[in-house]
Amino acid sequence: MGRSGQTALLGAAVLAILLLLSVIYGTTPIPIAEVLTAICLGTGLIEGEMSPLHRIVFDLRLPRALFATLIGAGLGVVGVILQTTTRNDLADPFLFGLSSGAAAGAVFVITVTGDVLGYWTLPLAAFCGGLVASGVVLGLVHGLRTSAPETLILSGLAVSFLFSALTNYLIFEGDSRAAHSVIFWMLGGLGLARWETFPLVCAGLLLILAYSLYRSRWLDILLAGDLTAQTLGVPVQGLRFWMFFVAALATAAFVSVAGVIGFVGLMVPHIARGIVGPLHRQLLPTAAIVGAVLLTVSDILCRFLLAPQELPVGIVTTSIGSAFVFLLLVRTRKNVH
Repeated sequence: MGRSGQTALLGAAVLAILLLLSVIYGTTPIPIAEVLTAICLGTGLIEGEMSPLHRIVFDLRLPRALFATLIGAGLGVVGVILQTTTRNDLADPFLFGLSSGAAAGAVFVITVTGDVLGYWTLPLAAFCGGLVASGVVLGLVHGLRTSAPETLILSGLAVSFLFSALTNYLIFEGDSRAAHSVIFWMLGGLGLARWETFPLVCAGLLLILAYSLYRSRWLDILLAGDLTAQTLGVPVQGLRFWMFFVAALATAAFVSVAGVIGFVGLMVPHIARGIVGPLHRQLLPTAAIVGAVLLTVSDILCRFLLAPQELPVGIVTTSIGSAFVFLLLVRTRKNVH
């Protein structure tokens, strides 16, 4: 078994343990026997009536743990795609306005319209906001008739600032009673995880992972530069366009149910490359596992640090991410000298 296979097995084992811990521990610890019984009852493996305790496990804690795994994996893969296609080691969904657009959509319904479509109002508004932001970025790039990395980055930054300004305006003009919900959502959280939106998150992860693995050879060639890639038959502009489009769809799906979770897409690619190297056939699955582990650990920490109060998970990931960037800078300086 190769190094990537060993990494996958180890990562899967660690992730399984973390998932179990995430379901067991919360405001009130639940015995593992009750957790397993609730899962069996909920999935129909055994017959019987679910108690309120079993409902807490199956309807609240289990989807939350699975959402942390899937969204962390998805954001890790998105980070790899964006860093490869732009050749920028600091690229992540924040840099291209994807998260800002989704945040603007969610804040709009929280402060202006309310739950006009019931439970689906917030996820749909955030999803549409993310798509609008990505559409504006792609429109700018298309209007400039280039998909050069620096053009894509500058367009993304402009759109990110625009939607951040819109979000702040909505917060300022909105109902002050909604401020807490807005802030908690903008800082990221998995408290809204429900089985109803589970297919949306699964679709986002499957889309980005399947398409990036399908184009993994082209992504490997792109590492050598645009000219080399074009010489070897890679349609560089088309590849960048579709990779960004698929990343936008996936990110909109993740942000629509979990809010804005920062730094996962930035950190995970660096960690994964340090484990298996830069080739995408091994890098993408590794990034998915690392991202899942990172967000699951962060979600567990956010419930313990100020217990019984819960921190937004974005605070934990941003804290870890800032420390990671400092370490990255120190390591870069040592390599220079």
